Amino acid sequence: MNRLLKLLALLLACAPLLSAQAQAPVPPEVATKAYLLLDVQSDQVLAERQADAQADPASLTKLMTAWLVFDALKAKKLTLEQTLPVSVRAWSERKGGGSLMFIDPKMTPKVDELLRGMIAVSGNDAAVALAEGVGGSLEGFVGMMNRQAQAWGLKNSQFKNVTGLTEAGHYSSARDLAVIAAHIVRDFPEHYATYYALRNYTFNSIKQDNRNMLLGRDPAVDGMKTGYTDAAGYCLVASAQREFPNGKRRLISVVMGTASREARASESQKLLNWGYTAWDAVRLFEGGKAVATVPVWKGQAPTAALGAQQPVLVTVPKGEGDKLKTAVARTDPLVAPLTQGQKVGSIEVTTSTGTKLASVPLVVLQAVPEAGLLGRAWDSIRLWIK
Repeated sequence: MNRLLKLLALLLACAPLLSAQAQAPVPPEVATKAYLLLDVQSDQVLAERQADAQADPASLTKLMTAWLVFDALKAKKLTLEQTLPVSVRAWSERKGGGSLMFIDPKMTPKVDELLRGMIAVSGNDAAVALAEGVGGSLEGFVGMMNRQAQAWGLKNSQFKNVTGLTEAGHYSSARDLAVIAAHIVRDFPEHYATYYALRNYTFNSIKQDNRNMLLGRDPAVDGMKTGYTDAAGYCLVASAQREFPNGKRRLISVVMGTASREARASESQKLLNWGYTAWDAVRLFEGGKAVATVPVWKGQAPTAALGAQQPVLVTVPKGEGDKLKTAVARTDPLVAPLTQGQKVGSIEVTTSTGTKLASVPLVVLQAVPEAGLLGRAWDSIRLWIK
């Protein structure tokens, strides 16, 4: 009897957990070693398997190479129209057996041309020429790659080259690659739109097709990068954006270690379709609009408007959006001076079962300067009494 009562108590205790698990959409079967599906707007991982496993990234490496070149363009360390020399080292990439743009030391291609050659047709020679142009040397640029990975907190990435050719100690993971891809989309939308949707590229009278077959199959797919080596298998990072009544949704899928070009495309498509049909995006608060107006002590204004700097979006299982719960946790009392953008708490978003979906910084939307001497003295007395 006692055992029966204990079993019943255990089942009752587990019931909320089982209910929460039952609400989560079950991802499709994906024929790949590792994968991850990311909702970019909400920064939520919708599905994953072996996403932190260190693996050969092949030419997905060039996502980090490209981000650093884009960053150098932003810093005006080079321009798109600037020409770069082609070193013997870049030219010798043709001996490595990988993809090529087919440049040689007699040429001086523009940075724009090299980016097209590296991104659209995965040219290893273009990647080396760009790396030398930005970092001064291949070794210097690889150091930049690893420092950037550390700055982003990528725990399962280490770069030894800029191309993705197999090399001891060169690895990444599905999660880390999704982070890099999302940074390209968010940080450099103009470069993403220009280069990653290219279906083909012709240089020096040689036309080559982009190996991302989803660019021709799904009109929502507008990038990103393929990769293949014997060690890595067939890999693909795919990015898609679809229109919905409440706005655009971008998903990024990463598949690593599929068996063929067709498999990496079909398995990526499977993940993207599931992400759009099984999940809803919910916009809870607009960026820069007040979520709460609260008292301020010792300030020139009696209250402060608090909210989120950016729109607050979450992704939930289809049909669960109206069951979300939000709560504001803030510092109390608020004492001036308060600066615009100053963090004073958080907006917590949970499911109906209490599972945390997001924690967004709660900030001061308009500065509140400090009051004069008399005002501060009066509020000091009021605070002491309080």
